[in-house]
Amino acid sequence: MAEQTTTELKQLRAKLINEMRTIINLSDTESRPMSSEETQTYDRMESDVDGFTQTIDRREKQTKAENMLADSPVEARVSNRKLTKSERLDTDEYRHAFDKYMRYGSTALIGDEARSLTEGTNSQGGFLTETILEKNLVTTLADANIMRSICSVIMTSSDRDIPVESTVGTAAWAAESAATTESDSVFSSISLSAHKMSTLMKISEELLFDSVFDLNTYVGTNFGRRMGELEEASMIAGDGSSKPSGATVGASAGVTAASATAITSNEVLDLLYSLKRQYRRNASFLFNDSTIKAIRQLKDSNGQYLWQPALSAGDPDTIGGRPVYASYDMPAATTGLVAGLFGDFKMGYLIADRGATSFQRLNELYAAASGAVGFRAYRRVDGKVVLAEAIKKLTMA
Repeated sequence: MAEQTTTELKQLRAKLINEMRTIINLSDTESRPMSSEETQTYDRMESDVDGFTQTIDRREKQTKAENMLADSPVEARVSNRKLTKSERLDTDEYRHAFDKYMRYGSTALIGDEARSLTEGTNSQGGFLTETILEKNLVTTLADANIMRSICSVIMTSSDRDIPVESTVGTAAWAAESAATTESDSVFSSISLSAHKMSTLMKISEELLFDSVFDLNTYVGTNFGRRMGELEEASMIAGDGSSKPSGATVGASAGVTAASATAITSNEVLDLLYSLKRQYRRNASFLFNDSTIKAIRQLKDSNGQYLWQPALSAGDPDTIGGRPVYASYDMPAATTGLVAGLFGDFKMGYLIADRGATSFQRLNELYAAASGAVGFRAYRRVDGKVVLAEAIKKLTMA
């Protein structure tokens, strides 16, 4: 007999629990204690439930452990499989060597430490971040840049051309035996490259030499915040020159407000329904905080507020059932500017990261003047609208 799966065991356990509940309900309904036969049956079922639970827990723990092991560089070593570059950056050896390099410089590295760090050397003399620091940086990057939360993000190793259907083919009714009219889709391409951004900070030698000081968290959080804020500004309103191209630039026309400084409830609804239905179901709004403040006071023809608060903590507020997000980098409602966006950003806007962040330790830059060490971080990224019809914009008069 084949061994029962974990799902089958869970189903059997649920069935027994329901039968146990039936026995209890019967005795309660008849206002009597359980009979000896019922007690024996109940105890046997309870024992079986405990056995099923132990087996299920054991299997799930084993599955979790195997999944963790499969993703670990240790597994590659056990199986004599050659580590990938990302796995090598996630080893204890690289992490230790990188931390030592950050605190004391490359001259402090000896033997295996120096050889380990060469795994992350890049063409510009910096070192790729070890995994924990990179995760800290990327997490903060996403927190600081709302576009990373609502748009699609890919990793690239070179420039990439994205095919886009610029003219969509159509169908048509035809009489019996009549020829079918040709209607070909026309494709164009949008090129994603990589724009370099960098930032510099200094840290005192006293802090670097303090083993209690969490260098990875401090550096990752600060660099991530700086880069995230720079990214968001460009991904919303950038002109594409040595920086990403903004969504306000590439989005398609939706609604033009009648006023240069004020938005009406009808214009918000017009923006919502200017987007095709297939994009609308996953769409969201993006406004400046000052614009959201004004929209919160708008009502529809029935006297109901357009803006509705989130039903639970952590969820976004909504307009017309669609999420509303805020960004300081969205223009305010001012003459001629794009004051709002509404669209399926995951379909319409693509962010392309070119590899991980690189770091350089600048030993001499601040040493004489302030007894500090400089750290420079740089990464490459691009972003642009790849499907204009998926994002609509509200432009002021």
